This record gives sequence, structure tokens and C-alpha cells, in this order.
Amino acid sequence: MGTGTVRAPAADDTAGLRREQRGWYFYDWACSVYSTSVLTVFLGPYLTSVAENAADADGYVHPLGVPVRAGSFFAYSVSLSVILAVVVMPMVGSAADRSGRKKPLLAAAAYTGAAATTGMFFLDGDRYLLGGALLVVANAAQSVGTMLYNSYLPQIAPPEQRDAVSSRGWAFGYAAGALVLVADLVLYSAHDSFGLSETAAVRVCLASAGLWWGAFTLVPLRRLRDRQAREERATAPGLRQLAATVRDMRRHPLTLAFLLAYLVYNDGIQTVISQASVYGSEELGLGQSTLIGAVLLVQVLAVAGALVMGRLARTYGAQRTILGSLVAWTLTLAVGYFLPAGAQVWFFVLAGGIGLVLGGSQALSRSLFSHLVPPGKEAEYFSAYELSDRGMSWLGPLLFGVTYQLTGSYRSAIVSLVAFFVIGFVLLARVPVRRAIGEAGNPLPKKI
Repeated sequence: MGTGTVRAPAADDTAGLRREQRGWYFYDWACSVYSTSVLTVFLGPYLTSVAENAADADGYVHPLGVPVRAGSFFAYSVSLSVILAVVVMPMVGSAADRSGRKKPLLAAAAYTGAAATTGMFFLDGDRYLLGGALLVVANAAQSVGTMLYNSYLPQIAPPEQRDAVSSRGWAFGYAAGALVLVADLVLYSAHDSFGLSETAAVRVCLASAGLWWGAFTLVPLRRLRDRQAREERATAPGLRQLAATVRDMRRHPLTLAFLLAYLVYNDGIQTVISQASVYGSEELGLGQSTLIGAVLLVQVLAVAGALVMGRLARTYGAQRTILGSLVAWTLTLAVGYFLPAGAQVWFFVLAGGIGLVLGGSQALSRSLFSHLVPPGKEAEYFSAYELSDRGMSWLGPLLFGVTYQLTGSYRSAIVSLVAFFVIGFVLLARVPVRRAIGEAGNPLPKKI
């Protein structure tokens, strides 16, 4: 690839790249437990219950004097975390490309998020403001850390390997999520045997995700290495830097077109992930053990799904494979809308369908975007990409929360997300990916 991206074999020998790739996989192993145990399973229902404890007689809490329905507080907190990420990520991404020192920035983001997650142990009673603050910090930190992690992909994998390397990274993450969820399920289901109350067990599960994140981040920090920086240039404040990145993207309109499609459909994916446990508990009346079991099924099948979709991309190309996954997401939401309350078996069937397409749609989107990034601007462009990645989207949770606030129905809130997949499909289908890769200055893989 061009200067500043994939180096010639003389600079990055195959053995060295493989060592970096193995270390790179472990950041997904480290931080995905937060996405799974905290964001997807425990924090949504638990923070909602804490907010309900603090609510007035009409079911509202009043952060900073603003009336908010307790059932919408979690979704609004996720949206607020994105506002913080919008300010911070462009500055960090530009600084990473300008200095070439990604690892110290990755360490700072990872350990800020890990500390905030570990602090969720102290979330109890009616401390909903503490929970919201820790969620905002942890989510924003994860967004920054994942942006830096993703920006390594063009540097550690040649074009022909990226779909496979990206898919393996997601598979590592889902495997870690499954492993920790098994431990969480044992602890939560048998909390009395461990001398813990139900809420104490949830708090231990939340905090342990932070400890896991911090411990396994040591592996990529040891194995990844920084590259030579591109030319020096000043880093603007957050929103100005984001505007500068978008202006630069206008020189690559096809890259910007793909990013727009991704921002739309991934917003839907991330909202389903972050709000599914709330939907299952509040609308379908399913217990916490059922939700943990369903998410565990998603994690196990997502490992296989990511690897299988990576192989499908070799035959059909990443773009076509992603388009097929968006059709599957649309059907999943349609079925989910009609699930009767208490239908545990059908909820597991639905979870299985999500698992088979979840990892692959995300992994292939990441690898496809890596081909569209101009050499030397990996972190800067991935900062824009990451604004909609892994539960950081703002419009989806906002739409979900507002729909629930207006209708009082989680079914209406969940089905409203179909629009993201339909619009995203149309936008992605219109992107001439092969031409976009050439215009970004990158070599064209055999199958894209």
C-alpha cells in the first residue's frame, strides 16, 4: 500500500506482522467484554432499575432539572457519550497520525474506560447520576480506544489479508465475551451460594469487566509498534478537527459515501445491541438469566459467524456479503416486533440469528473501510468511522428513547430501527467500491 500504510517486506517482515496481528487481536479480547457484559447485558436493565428507584411518582428523574422518563435514561446516556466522543476522537486521531505515537494514546483511553467500568461496582440504590456519568466516560473511552485499535489494521495487514485479520479480531472479541458471560451467569444465578445479593452480583459482574479490560490491554501494548509519523501539522480543537477531517474526506467523495452508509446501518446495529436487553426485560418480561443466556448464544455463534462471513467475502466480496447481512438484520427486527411476552424459545431463536450476522457485518465493514483510507491518515479517518461503532451511535439510541417516551411502547421503539437498515442498504449498494479504492490511492484486492 502507499506510504504510511502497509510497508514493504524489508521494513515489516512477515513474522513481525504476524506477531503484531496476534497482539492486535487481544485488544478485541480485552475490551469486548465491556460491550457484552456491561453495555449489552447488565447495565441497561440495572441502570434503568436504579433510575426507577430515584424516579418521582410519575416515573421521571430530573438530571440537572430536566424531566426524563426513567426508562429512557440509559438510552439518553449512551447518546450523551457520543457527544463527548465527537469532541475527543478527532483530536486524538489527528494527534496519533501527526506524532506516530498511537500506543500511549491507546493506553490512556483503555485504562480510563477500564477504571470507569470498575467504578460501576459502587452503583447502587438510587445513584443513577453516578451510573450515567460512568457510562458516558466508559463509552467515550472505549470509542477512542477502538478507533486507535482499528487504525492499526492497514498497517499490520496487507490488502489481501484484511478481511481475514479483521474477522479474526472480532472472533477473539466474541470468544472473550462468551467466556466471561459463562462466569457471569454462574455468579448471577448462584449469587446466594457466594453470599451475594442479586444487585451485588450484578455490580461484581460490571466491575470485573473493567478489570478484564485493563489486564488484557497489556498484550497489544507490548506487541504493537508505532510507525513513523507523517508531516507535522497542528491539531485543532475537537469539533474543528472533525470538520477538518470531513473537509479532507470531500477530496475522496466515494470514501465519504461509504462512511455515510456505514454510519446509518451501523447505528441500527449498535442500537439493537445496546437496547436488546432492555427490550427483553421490560417488554417481553424475560428474567436476567434468560437475557444472559441469549447474549451468550449470540457470542458463541458470532465467533463462527464472523469467520464464515469472512470466507464468504473471499467468494462474493465484502460489499455483497455486508448487503446480505443488512437484509438479515431487517428480518430480525421484523420478527422481534411480533415476539409474544415471555417467549423464551423464540427469543433464543432470534438471538441465534443475530449472532450469525453480527460479527461478520462489523468485521467486513472495518476491513472494507481500511481500503478506502488515504495512506498516512488511518487514525484520523477511523476517528470519523468510530463515531458510529460498537454502541457509540447517538441517533439510534435517541430515536429509541424518544419513541418510547412518546409511545410508552418498547415494541414501537425497536421496530423504528428498521429504517437504519433499509436506508443503509440503499446507500451502500450505490457505492462503487472498486473505484473508491483506486481514488484513495490504494491497490485493489482481487475480490472486494
